[in-house]
Amino acid sequence: MSSNYFDFQDADPQQSGFDLIPKGVIAPMRMTVKPGGYDDQSQGWTGGYATQSFDTGAVYLAAEFVVTGGDYAKRKLWSNIGLYSPKGPTWGQMGRSFIRAALNSARNVHPQDNSPQAAAARRIQGFHELDGLEFLARVDIEKDGKGQDRNVVKVAVEPDHPDYAKLMGVPSKASGGGTSGAPAQAAPAYQAPAPQRAPVTGKPSWAQ
Repeated sequence: MSSNYFDFQDADPQQSGFDLIPKGVIAPMRMTVKPGGYDDQSQGWTGGYATQSFDTGAVYLAAEFVVTGGDYAKRKLWSNIGLYSPKGPTWGQMGRSFIRAALNSARNVHPQDNSPQAAAARRIQGFHELDGLEFLARVDIEKDGKGQDRNVVKVAVEPDHPDYAKLMGVPSKASGGGTSGAPAQAAPAYQAPAPQRAPVTGKPSWAQ
């Protein structure tokens, strides 16, 4: 390595890591919510997860998505999930639709499934359950504030998509075809997380 910092001949060539992911690519992602410090007790929005825009007054979740597999693994995308807009209900309804689809995708619930288990899978205790959610999403491209193209996530890919089972690594629900004679509902039904409680034995796990 050069002893002179200011000699850049031996610096690594710049990586073209800013090439856009092509529009329409479907990839598994992990979503994290960057807290914005905005709470609204009347809506149950607590924990400081929501963000309010100074410019418009709109409230949203500032979400970061990291691709967890495939050709674009480790790439990051950013999108806002609408919660409220002073202009009307559309922004918030779009956000609710996206969260519903993301939960369906993460928990392997068919969008047309209205069973009690499916309803439970679409219910969360708060925004903290979305922080770290892993699901399948489609990459889109839109203009940012400076007119530059950027990758965004607007659509979660649900279990009714033909590539869902393959890309999420779960058994397909569509075709029976198994030799076990089990029903085609191969993936386990979503179970709501049980309240945290001590192991049944009463001993810590290391002492068993």
